[in-house]
Amino acid sequence: MNRKKVYLFTLIHLLMYFTTEAQSTDLKEYNWTTIDTKGNVTARHESSMVEYNGKFYLIGGRGLNPVNVFDPKTNTWEEKAKPPFEMHHFQAVVYKDAIYVIAMTGKYPKEVPLENIWLYYPERDTWKKGPEIPENRRRGGAGAVVYNDKIYIVCGIDFGHTSGTNNNFDSYDLNTGKWEVLTKAPHIRDHFSAIIVDDNLYCIGGRNTSFHYPENFGAFFEQTLPYVDVYNFKENKWHTMKEQLPYPTAAGGLVYFQNKIIYFGGEGKLKEAYNTTQCFDLTTQKWSPLAPLNIGRHSGGGVVFDSKIYTAAGSPVKGGGNLDSVEVFSLN
Repeated sequence: MNRKKVYLFTLIHLLMYFTTEAQSTDLKEYNWTTIDTKGNVTARHESSMVEYNGKFYLIGGRGLNPVNVFDPKTNTWEEKAKPPFEMHHFQAVVYKDAIYVIAMTGKYPKEVPLENIWLYYPERDTWKKGPEIPENRRRGGAGAVVYNDKIYIVCGIDFGHTSGTNNNFDSYDLNTGKWEVLTKAPHIRDHFSAIIVDDNLYCIGGRNTSFHYPENFGAFFEQTLPYVDVYNFKENKWHTMKEQLPYPTAAGGLVYFQNKIIYFGGEGKLKEAYNTTQCFDLTTQKWSPLAPLNIGRHSGGGVVFDSKIYTAAGSPVKGGGNLDSVEVFSLN
């Protein structure tokens, strides 16, 4: 093959590569699909789902629910051990060989925060009581992330759905067992998830569940927050993004996907859960809409795996309700 042919061959393949890359990152071409699954899964909401070694672990939720494990290669659910008691309103995180839970327990509206972190070991299918949480830092409905061998817990609510929505920010060192109180976030919020992208922690969605009227206890459903608060770990500083969440909801799904932050579903003033999918482009710093969920849902879980987004469980209506379906966001 002469030099000109080699050049043309290389150019064609480069064009094919960049065209493929452009298509793969054009999320306007993606849609949500409800998939058929096998095996038994417990419908639930106020739960969390994380990926561990290529499988998804659906944990907690209202009621005493077993851990359900989803294999995305076979679309099969498997039932595992129940926790020692009801755990809900939390964002689970994975560190080494364990899944960490900082949650609430009890019945609406006076749920109480757990006194300890709880650990679930997937490979052993066992639960273990972890370190005690300082009494004045216990809460549920908080965002939780892992960064540099520490769990960071941000915002949350002290006492169920009654009072204590806060902007607290704490860390737990997984190596030394030390708790540290950090600079408060710019806004109070609960019923939300946080996410780490590079050296930034993003707080997106949520509401002020402490907000009540004497004649309308559930007024808090409409107190959703559009503000996106960001903490930079290198500068140890908070700031609030100029661009607000277009459709603010509480308890929406949150993932990092193809250099974008995807926020989907949630609950708010509507009777039904939201089916919106909202995309924040980290390059342009702008929000845009994407294809909606087939079923609006909140308080389930979201996982990115094999260039797809998976969501499972949750409630299809504001407040209580249980789903057992799985939707996948992908190119059709």
